[in-house]
Amino acid sequence: MDREVKEADVAEEASHWNKTAGRAWVETQDLVDELFKPIEEALVESVPAGGRVLDVGCGTGATTVAVAGRSESTGIDVSEPMVEAARARAERAGVAARFVRADAEDHAFEPGSFDTVMSRFGVMFFGDPVRAFANLRRATRDGGALRLVVWRDAEENPFMTTAERAAAPLVPNIPERRPDAPGQFAFADADRVRGILGDGGWGDVEVRPADVECVMPEKELVTYITRFGPLGLVMHEVDEAAREEVVETVRAAFGPFVHGDEVRFTAALWTIAARAV
Repeated sequence: MDREVKEADVAEEASHWNKTAGRAWVETQDLVDELFKPIEEALVESVPAGGRVLDVGCGTGATTVAVAGRSESTGIDVSEPMVEAARARAERAGVAARFVRADAEDHAFEPGSFDTVMSRFGVMFFGDPVRAFANLRRATRDGGALRLVVWRDAEENPFMTTAERAAAPLVPNIPERRPDAPGQFAFADADRVRGILGDGGWGDVEVRPADVECVMPEKELVTYITRFGPLGLVMHEVDEAAREEVVETVRAAFGPFVHGDEVRFTAALWTIAARAV
């Protein structure tokens, strides 16, 4: 990708996480935490107990706080509102998790200061992922662990793209997903992931598929589909007269996922493990 285009993509992502997207995650953190709880639990269980853990793209701190019960944990994220929410969460939970507002791609970590790097959906947004994972490798002691959960491709995750597909005829300015740009499905290609990690200084890379059943209350569906993803980024620009039609159209498209008072879908993921070499 052209360097100027890549830098523009990264700047746009950072802006989203400090504005619309970041506010959405903060304001709906209870919904998101419950939705992704099975993924959080599996990730935390995979992290070696004890030592110092860095949680990359920690968001509002659910995974950082969860691992704090068994390790010394630090979360890092580019989003100021999400980091503020994470600090408040740790205080409520009474744990000593630490949070840093910075970009893990170029943050000046103390070399070898972590035993494990972990992330739930936080590493797909780097402008230069090789550079980012090389920086994380420097921050990790020799032999330290890497534990990640990322999304597989969009075709395997239809729930995640239903809103934008249904709304497209009514909302023409929905941002286009580009597979070579930072975003939700940037790590969909397992071979590419292995190459990125290898070039970044990580060895013994294992990329394994995982299918996780996720559930949310049906009453929360409209909130979810109008706050997240590409549609969520532009929903505030839809005028009031058109909003009702957009919501009705998109809500109807989610019919296959609605089962009584629950919404259910399968999250198609990669679980990734590696070692600092």
